[in-house]
Amino acid sequence: MARILVVDDDSSFCIMLKTFLSKKGHSVSEAFSVSEALKQFAADEFDIVLTDYRLPDGSGLDILREVKSQKPEAGVIIMTGYADIRMAVKTIKLGAFDYVAKPINPDEITLTIQSLLSQTSTKEVKEPKQKVSSKEKSSDFIEGESDNALLVKEHVELVAPTNLSVIIQGDSGTGKEYVARRIHNQSHRSSKPFVAVDCGALSKDLALSEFFGHIKGSFTGAISDKTGQFEVANGGTLFLDEIGNLSYEVQVNLLRAIQERRIKPIGSNREVKVDVRIIVATNDDLQEAVRQGKFREDLFHRLNEFTIHVAPLSERLNDLPQFANHFLSQANAELGKNVRGFSAETMEVFSHYSWPGNIRELRNVIRRAVLVEQGNTLGTKSLPAEIVSGKLRKQSPLVNNQQQPENLRDLKEMAERELILTTLEKVRYNKSKAASILNIDRKTLYNKMKQYGLQL
Repeated sequence: MARILVVDDDSSFCIMLKTFLSKKGHSVSEAFSVSEALKQFAADEFDIVLTDYRLPDGSGLDILREVKSQKPEAGVIIMTGYADIRMAVKTIKLGAFDYVAKPINPDEITLTIQSLLSQTSTKEVKEPKQKVSSKEKSSDFIEGESDNALLVKEHVELVAPTNLSVIIQGDSGTGKEYVARRIHNQSHRSSKPFVAVDCGALSKDLALSEFFGHIKGSFTGAISDKTGQFEVANGGTLFLDEIGNLSYEVQVNLLRAIQERRIKPIGSNREVKVDVRIIVATNDDLQEAVRQGKFREDLFHRLNEFTIHVAPLSERLNDLPQFANHFLSQANAELGKNVRGFSAETMEVFSHYSWPGNIRELRNVIRRAVLVEQGNTLGTKSLPAEIVSGKLRKQSPLVNNQQQPENLRDLKEMAERELILTTLEKVRYNKSKAASILNIDRKTLYNKMKQYGLQL
């Protein structure tokens, strides 16, 4: 239950609302003006502020701004007898959770409060508090300042307020999921779930269960009911990473669900209405996949309402110092270290390395380096040897340890690992292209990469 502050200059209304919410188990205080409300808010801990829009000494927007300044995680609900859509949009943009018109419907306000508490609880579970600065805590996403980064930012701001489906195109590790989250957070769906699904290694049956859910006993291994991700994301955004890996049959079912806005769990006769925005990411050329018959043309056109291209890190080196400093702060907080910066030699090494794993590789390299660094400045001695030498790929553990294969099996595995590495580098870690060149399916490639520790 929540600690709630009710603000309204109508004392009878305040008492009525306080009595009702108290019966629901909430702890409720009341205030009758802006000044009194802000004084109480500063002196006590409140989870939610329910405030009238028009007050004797100001407006609910004054309270909203001050509450968000002092305690950003607190929820603010604006109440008013003067319904105005422009004012509603303004309050939401300023950070209000919702806007409700008087006369207040008790059931409606109860549901609104429950929804706010549910959202706050989910954020606390998914985003545990860390000892980082307020600027870092606000977002793990770093936009960068390169021309490409500014173009991505412009496209995100343009498409976010709409309901258009979006394809985010880019190499592995370029931050496509961060872009998807940015779109969601700037949309009118931001208060609803953002659900990410990695399509990379989903088999047909697993994909259908993951998307649409299943009922107990519908197939071998279905020991209980499962809610599909479409239903989990209802009202929000469903992000499908590496969508090019889905089988043709799953693509048919996905298209039907997107078009009809209805899903049917495996083994069930009931249909569930869903309202989700679809954002997909791929490092494949989906148009080429369509031409080759590997990706449905109708699904491609349904998804391709807006496309955002994210460039590899090697093409946006102007952003590298900003990314590096951000990941350094994260690593310090995570590992309890106090490395204050990078040596000039380290930044020189970074600028000459090709970063085949892109931003993800940079983050992992900095985290490892911070762990082993003994001084206050991150020097080249703390970097992996392949980064310092400028090599584009990690050496096999057998080579690194100066070991030779002792039998034919070890020799075969070493050769297979090296071939996969070489192929991945050649296609800039586009796994679909690599699988095609190696003449294996994508699932087999994923399993081989996992076996040989090649996940970036």
